Amino acid sequence: MTSQGAHRQGHLFATLFPCCFKNNDPAEITHFHENISTAVLEPTLPMPPHEELDLMFTELVDELDLTEEHRAGMFALPAEKKWKLYWSKKMEAEGDKGATSWPEYYIDQLRSMAARKTLLIMEDEEEQGRQRVVEGLKTALRTQPMRFVTRFIDLDGLSCVLNFLKSMDYETTESPVHTSLIGCIKALMNNSQGRTHVLGHSESINIIAQSLVTENVKTKVAVLEILGAVCLVPGGHKKVLEAMLNYQTFASERTRFQTLVTDLNRATGRYRDEVNLKTAIMSFINAVLSQGPGETSLEFRVHLRYEFLMLGIQTIIDKLRSHDNATLDRHLDFFEMLRNEDELLLSKRFDRVHIETRSASQMFELIRKRLSHTEAYPHLLSALQHCLMMPFKQNSTMVHYWVLLDRIVQQLVLQTDKGENPDVAPLEDFNVKNIVRMLVKENEVRHWKDQADSMRKDHQELKQRFEKKERECEAKNKEKEDMMAMLNKLKDKLERECNDHKQAKQQLVELSARLQQLGSASSVPGGLPVTGGNLVPLLPVPSPALPPPGGLAAFGITPFAPPPPPPPPPPGAPLGSIKQKNIPQPTNPMKSFNWSKLPESKIKGTIWAEIDDLKAFKVLDLDKFQHTFSAYQRPQKETDDDNAIVRRVKELSVIDGRRAQNCNILLSRLKLTNGEIRSAVLSMDEQEDLPRDMLEQLLKFVPEKSDIELLEEHKHELERMAKADRFLFEMSRINHYQQRLLSLYFKKKFAERLTDVKPKIKALCLASREVMKSRTLRQLLEVVLAFGNYMNKGQRGNAYGFKVSSLNKIADTKSSIDKNITLLNYIVTVLEKKFPTVMALNEELQYVPEAAKVNMMELEKDISNLRSGIKSVEAELQYQQSQTSLGPNDKFVPVVRQFLTVASFSLSEVEESFVEAKDLLGQALQHFGEDSSKLQPDEFFGTFDTFLSSFSEAKQANEDMARHKEEEEKRSLLEAKMKRDREQKAKKAQINVKGDEGGEFDDLVSALRSGEVFDKDLSRMIRKKHRRQETVNNNRERPATKLNQ
Repeated sequence: MTSQGAHRQGHLFATLFPCCFKNNDPAEITHFHENISTAVLEPTLPMPPHEELDLMFTELVDELDLTEEHRAGMFALPAEKKWKLYWSKKMEAEGDKGATSWPEYYIDQLRSMAARKTLLIMEDEEEQGRQRVVEGLKTALRTQPMRFVTRFIDLDGLSCVLNFLKSMDYETTESPVHTSLIGCIKALMNNSQGRTHVLGHSESINIIAQSLVTENVKTKVAVLEILGAVCLVPGGHKKVLEAMLNYQTFASERTRFQTLVTDLNRATGRYRDEVNLKTAIMSFINAVLSQGPGETSLEFRVHLRYEFLMLGIQTIIDKLRSHDNATLDRHLDFFEMLRNEDELLLSKRFDRVHIETRSASQMFELIRKRLSHTEAYPHLLSALQHCLMMPFKQNSTMVHYWVLLDRIVQQLVLQTDKGENPDVAPLEDFNVKNIVRMLVKENEVRHWKDQADSMRKDHQELKQRFEKKERECEAKNKEKEDMMAMLNKLKDKLERECNDHKQAKQQLVELSARLQQLGSASSVPGGLPVTGGNLVPLLPVPSPALPPPGGLAAFGITPFAPPPPPPPPPPGAPLGSIKQKNIPQPTNPMKSFNWSKLPESKIKGTIWAEIDDLKAFKVLDLDKFQHTFSAYQRPQKETDDDNAIVRRVKELSVIDGRRAQNCNILLSRLKLTNGEIRSAVLSMDEQEDLPRDMLEQLLKFVPEKSDIELLEEHKHELERMAKADRFLFEMSRINHYQQRLLSLYFKKKFAERLTDVKPKIKALCLASREVMKSRTLRQLLEVVLAFGNYMNKGQRGNAYGFKVSSLNKIADTKSSIDKNITLLNYIVTVLEKKFPTVMALNEELQYVPEAAKVNMMELEKDISNLRSGIKSVEAELQYQQSQTSLGPNDKFVPVVRQFLTVASFSLSEVEESFVEAKDLLGQALQHFGEDSSKLQPDEFFGTFDTFLSSFSEAKQANEDMARHKEEEEKRSLLEAKMKRDREQKAKKAQINVKGDEGGEFDDLVSALRSGEVFDKDLSRMIRKKHRRQETVNNNRERPATKLNQ
């Protein structure tokens, strides 16, 4: 159908229904067939009832794919007009049932034309036949009902059109067939469903853009109108930029917009007076610049416009003014006003009226002034310096370097905070935000680091002081609380014993009176004599024997060492019969050689009797040996000046090197002087200077007997001793240093050890009571016993009870119907229905999981270690009390005496609780018929704990199965309902395709062609221009020369 025929159809449809269509509505939004008559056919059948007519008319309107406004107008027509329109459409459909009414016909024709390759010029008739087929497809896509377009899309008709476009020869490319094919795509995009299909195709926009290679002006105009309109569609702008980049490669152009600017500049031949093409190019350029990211991003508009300016578009625009075409001038005005607006915004950023972007010196001066006296200025100089060192030899590599630099700067300007590129990314995997995040300024990092180090140091000091004070307060509060608790308990205990004593005294008086009565009534031979007093003397309580050393071995620390043997006789004392050798003496102390010396009595008859070491001394270099193994440490440091030696202070070290190193590490962590450590040990660390972990480490560096002997030999050289040696020497001067440390360590760990033991005892007591008193557990056992007797026969049946370990075997029995269901699942289901109170079993047995973790043997061992530890501290207390020469700072006796008073009472209370826990455990085992001599609490309560977990899992599994079953039922009902709905709406779903407004794409093309789409922005810029008239008068004049490239 020709364009005049299409206009007549639209005019006729608007004449018939003026309420629906206005005079400015384009004809393309209608969907009438090309053979529609010029008058509506009169119906030959009577009009059906209104309900039936509305249903029939609804089907007709759905096929037309009208807008909501037009649909409302159609339904507002009188019933007679509805019936006439429906009758006309029905007669038209019955009269047009040829092959051309089906999309399969056109698709087959397109495939055959695309597959045909010939070197001969086609006859006119053949060329006209191809033209008619393509024009017929274009008309059908515009006028046929919606089902035609849907069928065309389903048969992949778009791919056939695109393949034809890609495979065209030169003659076809320059023929009207090419223009009609572009028109087919435009007609398809005029439909909402077709437009979505075209934009969703991976190559459609690229192939459409490749049609710009033709010399056919009409084809170029149609392609530019489609690309410009796509820029106005959400998500289409970037597709167009990608398509133009693809066209650059396809056409082997230097830039992606080179062809457009070249066509815009042509003024000879067919392009002399071709205003339509120049208007289409300018409308496309304006759409690319102002739409998409260009709506909000000044940087993007400047970036993209510069591509056109480098191609000399400004000079061309000045020449285009000579055409004196209103529509073209409208687009030219928009381009220039948008450019002036952007240049003004850019100038305001630098507080200037105008920036000459063609002047490198002016732009550099602006940048230099902006960055001067800032931290970024050195980096600008560095960038310029590196630019000076780039290769300047005229070759392709040199150009690529500058292109790379240009693209990097483009990415810095254009990339969003999310790392997205509004334009086609010139560099892949180049995320500016991530790179900037890594390039934090070094001076800031250094400043932050120094500040953080200072704050960390201050914080550490405050933290240490706070922790020290906190430890002191905690220790004092704990001692106070323990003392108050002990006094209260002692008070209660004394009151109970006093009452018991009074009762016992009263009973004794009564018994004495009865005995006297019996004695006076009858003489009983051999009777007990009755004293006149009422009190029975109490037996003396034996004092506890001194405990053997080593009572603290359970705490993982070295036990008390036995008293050291008497020291060796001083020098000069008689040595009995030992013969003295004439051994040379070193001038300085030597390192010790830890050998095992043979007594002189065992030398006879051995190889040692034949050896004389005095002969060896004559040939040995004793000076070198003394230098190598001297006890003095001589750190030396070589310098660059003739190997000069810087001598440091000599240090004396006689203990093992590794032991000394570890000791130095410990002392550096303690951060206390030897005097402070000595004071803390003597005062039993009243100031809490020695944490428990440090105290445990100190126990590893107790001076040994050999260390003490060596250190005593060099005590006159105390000032030259190494740090570790001096520490061991000063600690060795403390009487019973090791025993004091052990006592202090036990004192600090006692409360923690006691706290670990108490919850275990409490858990045993409460769990034993829970399992004996739980009614829900009793009900559960009854149900399990019933099911077990019902299932088992013979010797395994007829049971009166079962071992508790059998509870964990319930889940092993599977259902014969469903293997996912166990006997435990079934019992849980029965309990939920019949005995719902049993489901709270976990709440009644709260302490069973804790009791299951208690190992009786370990618990007894812990309590025994506490008792033996107290005895060891008591022994040390007795030793210290026997010493008469205790210094004024030695507070071992008062501190330890007070500690033992509280600790002994606390431990006695724990032991009583432990005895009670054992009794309750035995009762619980007997309650369930278990052997108390074989079953431990972790096994007994562990059985219940495992069963409780399985019980909860079975309950959850039942809930999951029930929920899954309910969801399956709901899903089945929903699927059945959806199936019925699909069957009921199948016909309507095929006809009534959901979409946007029909003809919308044609409206976009028309508005873009006329420039109406830019009216709003153009008016806004004109108003701004009037407001700043004085500023514009001083603005630069538009140059007439081409920009320097």
